[in-house]
Amino acid sequence: MIKIRKVENEKDRMAFIKFPWDIYKGDPNWVPPLIFDVRKNLDPSKNPFFKHAEVQLFLAEKDGKLAGRIAAIKNDNHTDFHKDKAGFFGFFESIDDEEVSDLLLDTACEWVKSKGLNEIIGPVNPSTNDECGLLIDGFNSPPVFLMTYNPKHYINKIESFGFEKAKDLYAYYIPAEVINDAKVMAKLERMSELIKKRSDVTTHKLNMKDLNNEVRKIEEIYNSAWESNWGFVPITTAEFDYLAESLKMVVDPDLVMFAEVAGKPAGFTLSLPDFNQVLKKMNGRLLPFGFLKILTGKKKIDFLRVIIMGVKPEYQKKAIDSVFYLETIKNGNKNGYTGAEISWVLEDNMPMRMTAEKLGAHIYKTYRIYKKSLI
Repeated sequence: MIKIRKVENEKDRMAFIKFPWDIYKGDPNWVPPLIFDVRKNLDPSKNPFFKHAEVQLFLAEKDGKLAGRIAAIKNDNHTDFHKDKAGFFGFFESIDDEEVSDLLLDTACEWVKSKGLNEIIGPVNPSTNDECGLLIDGFNSPPVFLMTYNPKHYINKIESFGFEKAKDLYAYYIPAEVINDAKVMAKLERMSELIKKRSDVTTHKLNMKDLNNEVRKIEEIYNSAWESNWGFVPITTAEFDYLAESLKMVVDPDLVMFAEVAGKPAGFTLSLPDFNQVLKKMNGRLLPFGFLKILTGKKKIDFLRVIIMGVKPEYQKKAIDSVFYLETIKNGNKNGYTGAEISWVLEDNMPMRMTAEKLGAHIYKTYRIYKKSLI
């Protein structure tokens, strides 16, 4: 017998958070998240996302044993920005049982519909500004930091329920041989110098001593550069501050850069060390030795994720992204990173895709966001 219940107390909340350990037991590619982080992100009193959103968590039981989980999400900022009536689902996990997954998905759909919405999109955890997408190709290696991972059978479970593709997201792999290719680097150097001279472009790295002002610049550039992208939702000032605080321990200041054109902010890029290399060894726990593992493990990370590369609309034809790639590769080499992932890239973002492919990067993982009409 299968039952679905709302998460309404701390015991159920912790069961919701820890359920993935049942699903991925023995899977060498799964990276356990920090329980502390997931708990904080799902706490309405701590995560400013909840100031403009409503999230209902659900658990599934089969024969008295936990069998799945899902979150149903109403994001008012998305609705206001896109002028639509779309809700979302996320944090989906299920045993390999179609009855369980169908009931979870149906529960999320009904909750979203009860909020006056007529479409459901997902998975997003809990929005497109966070971890999102279902892995549909590239199961032979672990995900990088802040990217998702799931069993293959989720694809069929979601599609057989009636969800269809909304958009594919690509992860590009840049191997060490490309980063160390003298011809590629020489070409990038020439392009970068030409772009800087022609467009009066200058770059500078993140100043950790002036982090509050730096975050405000990032906020302004981000909300301008991405506003026409599919799925974009503006990030609030409180959310930016929350994100900056969360990433402070992880960030490498050499890998966060700003570009200015004639002295005016034009764009920024953010790459992060693949902290999953550390998290994989922590099994979700900070105690008793988690902080020590973070401090010692951070120095050994040899891979990075190019997570954001954005330029304001008025400067997007100046090829500033080539300058960013050069600076990222040079600083990455200097700091001991031997490879990188560019993710995620929208399937129809051809300028970004072409630049990545000219560098020698290739698609090695594909993630999908689904949609379903509730009318």
